Amino acid sequence: MTIIFHPKRGTILECDFKGFIQPEMIKRRTVVVLSPQIGDRPGLCTVVALSLTKPKVIQKYHLEIFFDPELPYPYASPSKWLKGDMIYSVSFARLDLLFKGKDRNGKRIYDIRVLGDEVMRKVEACVLNGLGIED
Repeated sequence: MTIIFHPKRGTILECDFKGFIQPEMIKRRTVVVLSPQIGDRPGLCTVVALSLTKPKVIQKYHLEIFFDPELPYPYASPSKWLKGDMIYSVSFARLDLLFKGKDRNGKRIYDIRVLGDEVMRKVEACVLNGLGIED
């Protein structure tokens, strides 16, 4: 499934980076929505990547984000690392909500998380550092 609406800024989604070329992202991974809905960009959303793997050397564009409760499988982990240097504008067709399972009637259940303002300010600072715009 893919999303059909522009998600709220700070929403955690799954993004399928299939078809990209290394060293670009090339697999499914969680992302944070950076952009609000922009009128002249229907069907596009700007996101920044998250990773389960702690960076070998933590840079100003990295941020550890804690999740309580953890995100659903296969993304379950107490924390994830924001990769502020890995920013993408992607089609809604690449994005999906985080699937949790099904209820007793077979209806799909999604884990919908939106990062708070304080964390989003830190995310923005990391992205600016990842672009070399800020110290």
